[in-house]
Amino acid sequence: MADAAKDLASGTVGGAAQIIVGHPFDTIKVKLQSQTAPTPGQPPRYTGATDAVKQTVAAEGPKGLYKGMGAPLATVAALNAVLFTVRGQMEGLLRSGPGVPLTISQQFVCGAGAGFAVSFLACPTELVKCRLQAQSALACASTTNSVVATVKYGGPMDVARHVLRSEGGARGLFKGLFPTFAREIPGNATMFATYEAFKRLLAGGSDTSSLGQGSLIMAGGVAGASFWGIVYPADVVKSVLQVDDYKNPKYRGSMDAFRKILKAEGVKGLYKGFGPAMGRSVFANAACFLAYEMTRSSLG
Repeated sequence: MADAAKDLASGTVGGAAQIIVGHPFDTIKVKLQSQTAPTPGQPPRYTGATDAVKQTVAAEGPKGLYKGMGAPLATVAALNAVLFTVRGQMEGLLRSGPGVPLTISQQFVCGAGAGFAVSFLACPTELVKCRLQAQSALACASTTNSVVATVKYGGPMDVARHVLRSEGGARGLFKGLFPTFAREIPGNATMFATYEAFKRLLAGGSDTSSLGQGSLIMAGGVAGASFWGIVYPADVVKSVLQVDDYKNPKYRGSMDAFRKILKAEGVKGLYKGFGPAMGRSVFANAACFLAYEMTRSSLG
């Protein structure tokens, strides 16, 4: 089997593990990010991550934590094919000779290239996911005749059809592409570089082939945590743009959203949902990298 095919198969398995483990965390993150700022004297819709979990389970049952999972799960093969295959191909281009390990800076470049490529698939996928995750919170918080707040989507395909029909066609599915770039490029660059660096630290050198599952889980968790360290505000901006009302938008673009969030809520507004995001990233990426490495090893 060719290396690209191995990366595809391994990335698909890793991506599925990542989504299954991480989606409940992601649901809570999006709900916290997309809730509107309360009026003076009124409490917010959700007081924190724990409150969001309690309200979601009470209103929708445990399945509410997995709302919107169909879109990323259905596209996991394509997303991870791009992410891991582009990374693998860039590793081949940068490697000075067969079997020669890349430097950490080269791994950083490979991650950045993979992040750029995957953004074109991640943006429409996450728009669908965010709409499904946020609609119940927006419906409760809205006092306007907002399209996104009042439309009840029946599932991922229903969201896609609505956007294509009512929000500018295919272009509407790429709303939030710029902040997606701002998240995926530096985020994946940092994550893959950190993953390799931590594996080498645990192995005591560049040969990491003898590391056990526990070490791979630890390295994946640390790498996942590193992803959000510098890019979380970009994810907040992406989320609010993707659930914004198409006909009466609150934000004119990424920078306008950034400025308005900062003005209304301060720096903490750019870190709404950071706790669930970090929890998701640690556990989900630990599962992803472990599944990827085990699958890749089994394929030879």
